[in-house]
Amino acid sequence: MAIQLMPDVLANKIAAGEVVERPASVVKELVENSIDAGSTVIKVAIKEAGLTEICIVDNGAGMEADDVERAFFRHATSKIRNENDLFHVRTLGFRGEALASIAAVSQLEIKTSTGEDAGVKLALEGGIIKERGKCDARKGTEITVRHLFFNTPARLKYMKTIHTELGHVSEVINRMALAHPEIRFELTHNDKPLFQSTGRGDMLQIVAQIYGNSVAKKMVNASHETLDYQLEVLAAKPEINRASRQYVSFIVNGRYIRNPILAKAVMQAYHTLLPIGRFPLAVISIKMDPILVDVNVHPAKLEVRFSKEKELFDAVEQLVSKALRQQRLIPEAAAPKPKKVQEKSEQQSFTFFETKPTREPQPEKWFFDEVKETAPPIMEAQPSQQQDDTSSEPAYMPETVAEDRIIEETVEPELEPAYAVPVMYPIGQHHGTYILAENEEGLFLVDQHAAQERIKYEYFRDKIGDVEKELQELLIPLTFDFTKQEALIVEQYQTELEAVGLFFESFGGSTYIVRSHPQWFPQGFEEEVIREIVEQVMQESKVDIHKLREEAAIMMSCKRSIKANHHLNYDDMFHLLEELRTSQDPFTCPHGRPIIIRFTSYELEKLFKRVQ
Repeated sequence: MAIQLMPDVLANKIAAGEVVERPASVVKELVENSIDAGSTVIKVAIKEAGLTEICIVDNGAGMEADDVERAFFRHATSKIRNENDLFHVRTLGFRGEALASIAAVSQLEIKTSTGEDAGVKLALEGGIIKERGKCDARKGTEITVRHLFFNTPARLKYMKTIHTELGHVSEVINRMALAHPEIRFELTHNDKPLFQSTGRGDMLQIVAQIYGNSVAKKMVNASHETLDYQLEVLAAKPEINRASRQYVSFIVNGRYIRNPILAKAVMQAYHTLLPIGRFPLAVISIKMDPILVDVNVHPAKLEVRFSKEKELFDAVEQLVSKALRQQRLIPEAAAPKPKKVQEKSEQQSFTFFETKPTREPQPEKWFFDEVKETAPPIMEAQPSQQQDDTSSEPAYMPETVAEDRIIEETVEPELEPAYAVPVMYPIGQHHGTYILAENEEGLFLVDQHAAQERIKYEYFRDKIGDVEKELQELLIPLTFDFTKQEALIVEQYQTELEAVGLFFESFGGSTYIVRSHPQWFPQGFEEEVIREIVEQVMQESKVDIHKLREEAAIMMSCKRSIKANHHLNYDDMFHLLEELRTSQDPFTCPHGRPIIIRFTSYELEKLFKRVQ
């Protein structure tokens, strides 16, 4: 067959397959054009999730009459002139594909004006101009896209339900609002308002509108500037978490992106602060010289490539980690809704003690079998402002606050005390599992297993990290019967295994013996750690010593901590609370479960109807 050039209409339809995936794609491309035009107000009105109609109105610069038709030519753009401009892209759009692709699969009408002369009106159907004319001189651009995919029914049948497609459109507007809080966005669906931002430039306010006021109240803010990057972070406290990774948003030079490397940096900053299978909620805004980032690596420009990725990774991880660890991460228990009182309450097990020590506490020998440290001097807790019966304002915003309320408050300041956790005096124990303690700030419930698990984890983590690479010779070698696949992996990555101090000797077939191992292996768990190393090599084709040591410390701390249903005397509880108070991260166990929950005086009074 002879080779020939495709007609422009056909080429644009093919290009639309990459650029215009669904109505949300149209909204994204057109809103990005409005942002590039310098708009301060962008209104998006859709019908039937955008499948019937999408109308976007902005107050941007508009277009000259001579440029309107040219804008719908494929690869027509005002953003770049030469190859050098491609490495200094400061706009969201630059390829000149969006308008031509959208017009090719819809019925499109555009009205635009610079505000000086009469405006221009253009109507297209399937990419072909059907009408030209003039319109009013209102500065800005109005684009209406009707009957999307009317001429590509095969694409139309792959659209999801109205609710699903509407969700994708809402997500696009949410991202745009986070990336550009200085712009006022409005979204309506079937003439019903769905979203409206203020355009005041306050990212925290946008977070409140998207995720709710109760979430925004739990966000912490931090910023940092290096020679290459300006970073601003809004990160939720660990008690606010989600079941997927999609709630971590990255914004680079005003562009929303996805980047698994930076996502990993955020996850490492939350390490041991979140339960397994839960993910953080955060917004990370990054400003940098455009020459350091390549935005031309994805059809929808959602993925980018950084030239100094390792430096950026470290900067993001350190900033998020610092922001979190400067906060008191103790969840506060909200008063539940009233329920019917049961006729017969469940049998409870409580043990109560005096609230002050009567003698210098002496821990029992079992309590700190590995961690032999003296308790630090007791510090007096900072008294908190007390609430009386006539107070009408709660000490914090309850979880039941209206989700659409826009907050004006700033995030809480960094902590000044030497320790993040105040002095807590034990008053009892519930079911041999939870320590009840109090101070001027309220009543605290402390998970005793999680508390000691955190203490021992930090001890073992530091102890394992300080050990050199000397090997521990074994009197009796360890024997491993691997599967054929595991044996092949051991042979293939023998060099990598030896580099970390593991020397496997063949003992016939798929059996191997190990005569020595690194000294940092936890005693009694050597075989378990070695098998973990082999599994790690099978999955990742490398050995991550830092990760292995971390997992070993977590394993040792869990197995050697006091368990639930273990009754403690007052001295044991007091020393446990003091050791916890001096920990680096005393708020969660190594698995991310909370250690302490606080009931404020206000919440207790609310429970007992002393305040309404």
